[in-house]
Amino acid sequence: MAYKQTPSQTIGPFFAYGLTAEQYGYAFNQIATADLLAGVPDMDGERIKIVGRVLDGNGAAVSDAMIEIWQADGQGRYRHPADDRIANSGFRGFGRVGTGTDDQARFVFDTIKPASVDGVQAPHITICIFARGLLNHLFTRIYFDDEVNANASDPVLAAVPDDRRHTLLARRGEDVSGIHYTFDIALQGENETVFLDI
Repeated sequence: MAYKQTPSQTIGPFFAYGLTAEQYGYAFNQIATADLLAGVPDMDGERIKIVGRVLDGNGAAVSDAMIEIWQADGQGRYRHPADDRIANSGFRGFGRVGTGTDDQARFVFDTIKPASVDGVQAPHITICIFARGLLNHLFTRIYFDDEVNANASDPVLAAVPDDRRHTLLARRGEDVSGIHYTFDIALQGENETVFLDI
């Protein structure tokens, strides 16, 4: 008998229990949290926060989405077996958070600003979105609005129509808590985020 892949389902979401347990107060460990800086005091790079919301077609924040990010470190190196360059610290580069515990249904990641991984691509963070009603998770990238020169030559951004590129740019801000980048993800509508086939 040949086994086939189980089809995707919209039942759930079960992110709180299975994937973001600690955040919701369950007594289970999870492999990733929203703090990519935890336990890594020797981190090279600029410490930042990524703050945003997942928005439905009406512009309302989705309160039960789950966001995962994967990124290079401040020297453009991934902590992954396929990247044979030595990572400069214990930075794992992978984070996960649910939007259900924030009173504004936001996701907030503590991380560092990545460097270019190859001198061609602009600094970016890969992001994966899980939410109710999605048969499959969505992928996109976060680019930084203050990386004007690097963004101008990035091959992925170059493939996106000019009038849609703004949906991939996080806006830099600074306050007493430090540097933050705001990045909202619109699932539908006039300013729908550009999603990528990965």
